[in-house]
Amino acid sequence: AETISGFRLGYASDSRTALKTALKSANASESLLVTAGMLIEPDGGGPSYDRFRNRVIFPIQDRRGRVIAFGGRTLGNSPAKYLNSPDTPVFQKGSVLYGMHLARGAARKSGRIIAVEGYMDVIALNQGGVAETVAPLGTALTELQMEEMWRLVDSPTLCFDGDRAGQKAAARAAERALPRLKSGKTMLFAALPAGEDPDSLINSGGRSAIEEVLAGAAPLSEQLWKLAGGSETITSPEGRAALNRRLNTYLEQIPDDDLKFYFRRHYKNRLFEPFTKIKSGFRGRPEQQLRRPHDDDKLLPQQGLGGRAEG
Repeated sequence: AETISGFRLGYASDSRTALKTALKSANASESLLVTAGMLIEPDGGGPSYDRFRNRVIFPIQDRRGRVIAFGGRTLGNSPAKYLNSPDTPVFQKGSVLYGMHLARGAARKSGRIIAVEGYMDVIALNQGGVAETVAPLGTALTELQMEEMWRLVDSPTLCFDGDRAGQKAAARAAERALPRLKSGKTMLFAALPAGEDPDSLINSGGRSAIEEVLAGAAPLSEQLWKLAGGSETITSPEGRAALNRRLNTYLEQIPDDDLKFYFRRHYKNRLFEPFTKIKSGFRGRPEQQLRRPHDDDKLLPQQGLGGRAEG
């Protein structure tokens, strides 16, 4: 009951005209209801009808708590499991985060904000005591939604399911974040265990299980390393050069030169580490040993290793 009240959850009956009749009787014009996305006008003509039918209704509120749209989860066999209001003069789904009106105060207190995949994930984490939680509205996280979170904290945490869809969502978010990055602003990435979502994890392990996942969140630099294939075992120079090219493709999208410099420096150390640890029969003079490039070089500039090969 507390959750239903806090999130203002409702229900749309399985009728094509119940809401239309009720709102028109409250002196709302039909044209206004169509503009607001509450009614649908058939393309081929005919009377308008209710957009939401036989669904649990989730009011979508702006950061001040004003209802600007709705989402609905089907209670029947509709192929569209979730349905949102269309974009309207007061609602653009790519710039709004579900739950932000509740998350703002909690985020300022805790110093963190967590983005999850959907409505039910936000509600589950709130029930588990993690109120600083938001979600995009049925689409991948957009740049405008990232900016919303950056207004509150410097390092929002993205917590997606551990399945393939969740991994793809995290990858898209990392790539979309790059052109908006600047010094002091980044993203953290936390992955739920495979087969778990926030609701199931809280039910099985309580809040401590969620907090453990959040505490293990990886920085954006690690997410990009994984996307480029750095987590795979690569020992050959050719493989490292290919990895270098993929990393550079990501880094070229970062507009902040200082940030780009430190990303390159970080990856340079990781790229050279396997080679510096190799023990071989090479006995050249110390000055002929592998040297690291200057920080303003590309990650792996072409250069000889020097010395004579033996055997």
